[in-house]
Amino acid sequence: MKMILRRITRIYAGAAFASALLLLSPAAHADRLADIKARGALICATLASNEPLGFSDPQTRQIVGFDVDMCAAVARELGVKMEHRSVTVEARIPELVDGKVDLVSAALGYTRERAQQIDFTASHYQNPIKLIVQSDSGYNLMTDLADKRISANRNSTPEQSVRRVLPKATLLTFPDTPAAFLALAQGKADGLALSMPSGIRFVNESAGRFKFVEGALAWEPTAMGVQKGERALLAEVNRALASMEKAGEIDELWQKWFGPKTKFNIPRDKKLTPIASFR
Repeated sequence: MKMILRRITRIYAGAAFASALLLLSPAAHADRLADIKARGALICATLASNEPLGFSDPQTRQIVGFDVDMCAAVARELGVKMEHRSVTVEARIPELVDGKVDLVSAALGYTRERAQQIDFTASHYQNPIKLIVQSDSGYNLMTDLADKRISANRNSTPEQSVRRVLPKATLLTFPDTPAAFLALAQGKADGLALSMPSGIRFVNESAGRFKFVEGALAWEPTAMGVQKGERALLAEVNRALASMEKAGEIDELWQKWFGPKTKFNIPRDKKLTPIASFR
């Protein structure tokens, strides 16, 4: 009888072990794309205070912008609706890693460090990272700020670029662009590091009070992000982007938000580029 009980115990233990292995196997990994299709919605995160990427329309109070339109277009290509989620620069990667959103399109610059946490789509645009100063500061070149105080969004590529290019500068980091700009406006920082599209409105709307210094800290390939290991979703979003590029839709959206009829007037010189090109 004892022998029979021991055999039964071994059988159940083996079955439990096999079940555990099955749960851990790649085949049993939850398929995010299948989840999106099942719910009929793509949860896409954008910034909410960074014009023209994602910002509050003063009339409708809705979050609008280039990134929002890109999210909606990708969702359409996937055959689902877009469910919008606002995030800060600081929270955009943690929200994705934690599975709270399906896709991030929030001024997400590609870096090798970030690629260890999330997977990047192809880069749909590239922009220079610049420094803004007060026009009467006497600063004209990036090197003029080599040992000065520079504000930037926390955990952003501009912050990383300052650390790399101007290692002797004192970095002051903030949770969002308006806060980083306020530090410059109040004289708490000597320069502000940010991508050119984000910075142009501060320069253009300042009545000459602020300007860009010459040169760029870096050129930032910007892409969308998905949770690490979600290969089916990544492939489908890349397919959607390629389809939109071929149809001229990305250019149309760029013209809508950045073109010559806007206050930004920034050309989209770099087209859709495989992220492997930047590794």
